[in-house]
Amino acid sequence: MLRPPTLQTAADTISTYGSRLASATLLEDRRNAIQGLRSFAKKYPASVASAALRGLIACLKRDVGDVDTLKIVLETLLALFDPDADSPEASEEISLWLADEFTQRQDNITALLDLLETPDFYSRLYSSQLIRAIFSARPTRTQECMLTAPLAAPRLVGTLDDPREPVRDAGLVLLNDLSEASSELQKLFVFENAFEKIFAMIEGDGALTQGGIVVQDCLSLLANLVRMNASNQTTFRETDCVAKVAALLPGSKKSKKSRLNEEDDWVSPQSDKNTWGLLVILRMFLPKGSTSTLPNQVAFSKHGLLQLVLNMAFDPATSVPIKIEALNTCADMIRGNARLQEGFAQLQVRPLINPAAATNGTKSPDANPTVYVIEALLDLALSPASNDLFDARFAACECIKAYFFNYRLIREHFLNRAIEGHVSMQDETANVLTTLITGPQGSQTVDPYRTWFAATLVFHLVYDDIDLKNTLMKVSEGDAEQGEEVVTCIQTLTANLIASLQMGEDEKIAIAYFMLLAAWLFDDAAAVDDFLGEASSLQSLVQTALKPGTEHALTRGLSAAMLGIIYEFSTKDSPIPRRELQPILTTKLGREKYLDNLSQLRSHPLVRDFDVLPRDSSSSGLPPDVFFDATFVDFLKDNFSRLSRAIDRDPNLEIHRAHDGIDRDLVDSLRGQIEEKTQTIERIQSELLTVEQKLNQEQAEHRRTQESSLTQVNTIKRINEDLHRAHDTEVKKLEREQRQTVLDLENRHNLQIAARDNKIKQAEKETASALSRSKQEYDQKLHESNRAYTELERRFEAAQEARHQALESIRGFEQTQRRTKEEIATVRQTIQKLEVDLRDSEAQIKQLKQDKQELQAVVDKTKKENQDVQQQVQDKTWKVKDTEEKLQKAETSAKEKEEARAAAQTELDDLFVVLADMEDKRTRDKAKLGEEISDDEDDDEEGDEEEEDDE
Repeated sequence: MLRPPTLQTAADTISTYGSRLASATLLEDRRNAIQGLRSFAKKYPASVASAALRGLIACLKRDVGDVDTLKIVLETLLALFDPDADSPEASEEISLWLADEFTQRQDNITALLDLLETPDFYSRLYSSQLIRAIFSARPTRTQECMLTAPLAAPRLVGTLDDPREPVRDAGLVLLNDLSEASSELQKLFVFENAFEKIFAMIEGDGALTQGGIVVQDCLSLLANLVRMNASNQTTFRETDCVAKVAALLPGSKKSKKSRLNEEDDWVSPQSDKNTWGLLVILRMFLPKGSTSTLPNQVAFSKHGLLQLVLNMAFDPATSVPIKIEALNTCADMIRGNARLQEGFAQLQVRPLINPAAATNGTKSPDANPTVYVIEALLDLALSPASNDLFDARFAACECIKAYFFNYRLIREHFLNRAIEGHVSMQDETANVLTTLITGPQGSQTVDPYRTWFAATLVFHLVYDDIDLKNTLMKVSEGDAEQGEEVVTCIQTLTANLIASLQMGEDEKIAIAYFMLLAAWLFDDAAAVDDFLGEASSLQSLVQTALKPGTEHALTRGLSAAMLGIIYEFSTKDSPIPRRELQPILTTKLGREKYLDNLSQLRSHPLVRDFDVLPRDSSSSGLPPDVFFDATFVDFLKDNFSRLSRAIDRDPNLEIHRAHDGIDRDLVDSLRGQIEEKTQTIERIQSELLTVEQKLNQEQAEHRRTQESSLTQVNTIKRINEDLHRAHDTEVKKLEREQRQTVLDLENRHNLQIAARDNKIKQAEKETASALSRSKQEYDQKLHESNRAYTELERRFEAAQEARHQALESIRGFEQTQRRTKEEIATVRQTIQKLEVDLRDSEAQIKQLKQDKQELQAVVDKTKKENQDVQQQVQDKTWKVKDTEEKLQKAETSAKEKEEARAAAQTELDDLFVVLADMEDKRTRDKAKLGEEISDDEDDDEEGDEEEEDDE
């Protein structure tokens, strides 16, 4: 019975195709195996990858000449990176595994890059997509491979020149991914002329007006290449890229000319996004604090970008998001550049039509002439408007702040113009000062941000500038000559603040006045006195700070901060002196309540999280949560600790500075010091005579001590010289005796050796004679040896006597040395006594110096006498140092004598060794002469004599 064939599973089939791919030698067989694998790649990516991934990669290198095979290989690899969603083997780990197989071997990535140079459509398209898939899985490693691979940058950028749109788009997307986080690749792409290719693609796709998603991708790539990359920004600036950007912006000459040649005025739905993206890119060139910002501002201004962007911002046809970004771009273009800030006010624009004012029918769009840009910006920021225009108004405010940023002359001019316009009441332009003084009650439309923007601008004008504060303080309401009450500017603003708090108006209005008044009163005692001229305002602030409940934490905290500033910089001459202000803070408000309000303000999310909170309007149409200015928040954070300590400061201690004129407190302090100095001078004069007498006595004692020291030093010097002479005499005597003894011993030893040599030679010559003659000669030699021995014993005894004499001399030298040491000890005791006397004298002199320093500022007479005393003490110190040096020389001489004695002892020991050797040699010779002489013995004697000669 036949069994049905076993069904083959997908895993078995994939394994079979993988084995066939690995072993096939014919191109057709490999192609068939790859086609089979491709059919399983989407459903079973893990099985296909494990069975044939390396074989597929190998085909990219082996079959590079066959476009059909390459196509299906690339399709299979792309399918492995993008399996079906319902695949049982689908997993992110597969993509990581595939990417590792490519990135861990540089030649695999190089093979994909090589395909970008082939003319085949699918090879270029699929290889770009495959590299992007690898990058998505392993971005860092892929970027490293691109940096290492040869010609990677030109091949990648070259895809932008492909005439086929899919290949060009795939290359654009790939460049976007690779350049997003690698500054090295960004520079390489720019080096390969990526900027020019990007602008060419933007123009080819219809520019900003008619371009679509391709233009957005081009702008994304352009942003990646210039973001935080100073090198690429420099290249962009120094080439014609800025001019190309100017040509792309709406309103440029080239843009108008191209629109005239178009058959239709069709505008892409992506037009606003494209324009907004280009403005964002321009702002990337203008970060605050960057060294490249200034040259970028100059380059943009040179090509007219500032005027183009302003025209775009005030064009009625421009959408609100574009207006906002355009105004922010203008602010970045001029901020911190003095030349551009000066010229900015001369630019003219067509003002925006105020919808609220246009309802009366008195104005038409065509009737609006051009106005200076500052007027247009003020109208936009300060005119009542809906919440939808808040971001545009905020951007206009930022543009005005950038106009006078860090430029005092412009701030002064701006403030004077505002004051003139407010006083004359003839300025048709929205006036920041009029807006603040009139208050929200003076406007028909309640708009809290109108007051907020005006207060923010004035805050930046007077912040940390005492001169501008004084200029603004001169503004007042009312004519005293006509009997009207004169109300200062500070009192008017304070009244508006109190009114907004009592009437329960929008909290942003009160915060606006708080910001301005806090910065104005801080470190300005005159402004604080102006504020305290209206005592009721202080009570209102205390009541606001005492409000119960959890609401209004901001106004309570700001009220406490204002009270702390007022007390910190008030004086005892203020309308409400410091002694009266402190009980108001500590009794009516209370120290705990004061510190608690400040703590709640510091920890409030609008202050604590200000840097991370969004500062734009919401899409719901509700008022935006913008309460504080960034500079004011920094001001608060910097001074929270100072304001917390202000309540504990002594009211008698005033810390304000006098910015001009003479400080009265300083005058009072100087008068008190003069009286104290007069009394001190009288007391010092009475003490001066006593000090002079004491000084004369000390000088006399010092002279006596100096003379005694000089006598003792001379005695020590004389003793030292005697010791030197005795030591030199003894050393020379010992050296002469030693040399004489050594010479005598050497002469005697040489004579004895010569005599022995002659005797040995004589014995050798007469060896062949008869035994009787030899015996006779032997007797004669024995007799001579005995005689020589006797002579040696005599000489040895003489040497012993010389040794005893040397030892006696050494003992005498040691006794002399002991006496020297005793004398040195005596000298040291004398010196120690002198040092004690010297220290006592120095202590007395030091006391005199202290007395002299106290009298120095008043009595000049004592200065000269004290200098003389110091000179005498210095002379005495040098003399004592000379005595110590002479003592050290005496000790050194004693050491040298000890070394000479040791050397003499060493030489005597060497002499004893020589005598012992001679005694041993004499004993051996005597023993040899007592034996019978033979030929062999003669030879031995000859060898012994040679050894003796060597010794």
